[in-house]
Amino acid sequence: MLRRSILVIVLAAAPAFAQSATRSAPGSATSEIRKAWETARGYLMDAATEVPESTYAFRPTPDVRTFGELIAHLAGAQDSFCAAALGEPASREDAVEKTTTTKAALVDALKKSSDHCARAYAMNDQEAAKPLGGSNGNESRLSMLVMNLTHDNEHYGNIVTYMRMNHMIPPSSKPRK
Repeated sequence: MLRRSILVIVLAAAPAFAQSATRSAPGSATSEIRKAWETARGYLMDAATEVPESTYAFRPTPDVRTFGELIAHLAGAQDSFCAAALGEPASREDAVEKTTTTKAALVDALKKSSDHCARAYAMNDQEAAKPLGGSNGNESRLSMLVMNLTHDNEHYGNIVTYMRMNHMIPPSSKPRK
């Protein structure tokens, strides 16, 4: 049953992949992933901007990152995932976390990594299907975009908890404009 379901999904997606060989057609894999990432990107940037600098030092328990360290980690990881997706050399994932501490610098680092990722998420399906090569073997560039989106959402969940513990409303819980 599972194999049949996967086969149906793959066959149903084939026309979208074919028509988006040179651009991301609405409903294509890259188009759908881009939309999901843009939502996550907005939530992350809004949270990073809205949380006061004094809360950047907040650490719920001694064994987890502070809010600021979490933003730094996201900036470094995004840059790393998206560089891989673009076939570019990546900086060290922990580079931002080890060197950046003020809110202004952390928000700027997150914005820069998000801008870098916007280029990666602009790929069409044909580009995204290319293998990464190297130590990543046959994984596609698309797999890096999915991993980045998953990682961003995982840590946005942490951010929601940090904000709630500080009596703040997370961006995803605010009324839509």
